[in-house]
Amino acid sequence: MGLDLRQVVAGILTITMFVMLGQMLHRDYFDAVQEKVQGDAHDIEFLGSKVSVEDGLVRSSGGNNKGPWMEDSHELKTCWSLSQSDEAVSSKGYVTFSLTNGPEYHVSQITDAVMVAKHLGATLVLPDIRGSKPGDEMNFEDIYDVEKLVKSLESVVKVVKKLPSHVSLRDIAIVKVPFRVAEDYIKEHIDPIFKSKGNIRVTTYFPSVNLRKSSRDAETDPVSCLAMFGSLELQPAVNDLVDSMIQRLKIHSKKARGRFIAIDLRVEILEKKNCHETGASGSKTCYNAQEIALFLRKLGFDSDTTIYLTQPRWESSLNILKDIFPKTFTKEAIMPSDKKPKYLELENSEYENVIDFYISSRSDVFVPAIPGLFYANVVGKRIASGKPQVLVPAEISGTSGASTDYISPYISKKNHLAYSCFC
Repeated sequence: MGLDLRQVVAGILTITMFVMLGQMLHRDYFDAVQEKVQGDAHDIEFLGSKVSVEDGLVRSSGGNNKGPWMEDSHELKTCWSLSQSDEAVSSKGYVTFSLTNGPEYHVSQITDAVMVAKHLGATLVLPDIRGSKPGDEMNFEDIYDVEKLVKSLESVVKVVKKLPSHVSLRDIAIVKVPFRVAEDYIKEHIDPIFKSKGNIRVTTYFPSVNLRKSSRDAETDPVSCLAMFGSLELQPAVNDLVDSMIQRLKIHSKKARGRFIAIDLRVEILEKKNCHETGASGSKTCYNAQEIALFLRKLGFDSDTTIYLTQPRWESSLNILKDIFPKTFTKEAIMPSDKKPKYLELENSEYENVIDFYISSRSDVFVPAIPGLFYANVVGKRIASGKPQVLVPAEISGTSGASTDYISPYISKKNHLAYSCFC
C-alpha cells in the first residue's frame, strides 16, 4: 500500500512538536525547581530558561568580530537612598558572626548580620572567616577591605574590629536567622532574645538559595542593598592578584578583543549524587566538560576562545574541553609563580574560592555548569557592573543555537534580587 504524502508530512510535524515540547519541559523544569538546602548550595538546580533578550539588555557585538560575544550593557545606578530612619542608633549590645563556606555565602551572611544589627540598634563586630575544614580560620582583613566595610556602613550601623574584653562569651546568645531575614522576623524572633541577653551571635541558615525577587522586594530596602552590594571589597593585595590573572587571560584572547569566558565547573561537585539526578523530562542538574564544550561550540564560540575554569587543579576529565578549546586554563596555569606559595599551595582553599568568585564576576561571559549560590551571587555582581552575558547551559538540538536564547532568566526576566537595588 502506497504512503499518502499528507500522512508523511503529518507524521513529521507530530515528531517535531514532541521535540519542541521536550525542549520546553526541560527549560521549565530548570526554571521552576528550587530544592531546599541546609548549607550546601549544590543541592539545587538552575533557574535556567531559554528566553529572548528584550529591552536592549544585551547587544550583539558589531564590527568585524562575528560570533556569540555580546557587548556589556551600561552600568546600572543604585535605586536606594538612605533616609533618616536608616541612620545608625547607638546601643550597648553587640552582634557577632562569622563568614563561612566561601564568598558566595559571605555576601548573604554580611547582609543578614547588618540587617539584624541595624534593626536591633546594635553594634556589629567585624567577622572572622572560617573555611570548610576545622581549624581553617582567617582574619577578615586577609581577604576583604576593612576600612571599606566600616566606612560604607557607618551611616547605618556602627562596626568595631573586636568584641570588648568585658563582654563574656557566656553573655552571647546564638541565634539562627533565615537567609534574607526580614525586619518583621527580627522584631518578632530576635529582638526579645537580644533584650534578654544583651548580645547575640548570628548564624544564617539557607532554607533555599533563591535570589529571585519576591513580592516583599517590591519596595527597595536600602540597608539590605547597601550591605549586599556596597560593603564587601577585596583588600588591595588580593584584588591586584585577581586583576593580574584577568590580564593574563586577556592577553591570550587578542583575537577576541581580550574577551574570555569563566566557567564554574568543579569535578568534585559533578561527582556528587545530586548532579546525576534528572527530572521527569530528563533534564539535567549539572553539565560536565564535554557537554559544556559542545554547548559553547554550538553557540558559535571558536576554538581560539579563552576559558577560565574554577576547577582547583587540572583533571583528565577536562581534556575534552581543552581539545576543543586549547586556551582553557585553571588558576594554577595563570597565577604568577611568586603568588602561588601564599594563594595556591596552602591547605586553606578560601583564597582560591575568592579568586574564582571574582574572576567569574568580572569575565566577559559566565557559564555556570553547576547550580547554586555561587551562580546566583555571581549574577548579582554582574548585574550591578553591567555584565549581563550569563549563559545557562542546555543540550542544544541541532547543530547551532543563538547565545541570546540561553541568557540566565535572572537577567532576561530581570527577576534577580539585584534589580530591586539597581535600575
